[in-house]
Amino acid sequence: MTRNTPQRIVPAATLLLIAGAAVFIYLSSQSLPPLVAAHFDVTGRANGYLARGPYIAILLLITVVVPLLVVIVPSRAFTHADARLNLPNREYWLAPERRAETVRFLTRQVSVYAWLVVIFLCYTQWLVVRANALRPPTLDLRAFLTGLALFLVCTLYWVLNLVRRFR
Repeated sequence: MTRNTPQRIVPAATLLLIAGAAVFIYLSSQSLPPLVAAHFDVTGRANGYLARGPYIAILLLITVVVPLLVVIVPSRAFTHADARLNLPNREYWLAPERRAETVRFLTRQVSVYAWLVVIFLCYTQWLVVRANALRPPTLDLRAFLTGLALFLVCTLYWVLNLVRRFR
């Protein structure tokens, strides 16, 4: 197989989404106070704080690196001819006549999951910004749990889609 360029490993739409998320994180963080409520207890009350600079740096790092790893690590594995991909009916799906389409499908799927991660991280940032606008800072737990539930449902759907495809 030919050597992959980063544009092939990380589809352009995924790179654009990650870049847009980084811009969103940076710009939305500008309204945060110098000491950011960054951790909340089970009632939504702030119980952990970070200076704004380190908060932004950590969140940007997570928002960029995690989705890139979600895409790059599996995509690298998919492109190696001797990769040990653990799929049901492995011999069928990785037969020479089907391998390229299987790799394309898997690469698209990990990109979709990276999108889910990025969207959830941005949603969480939006909730943190809203929480820090209140005195005392309070996270909207209903909104957070709704977003988390939606993320988990989408993750379950994503997994079921993979299982259904490779049955």
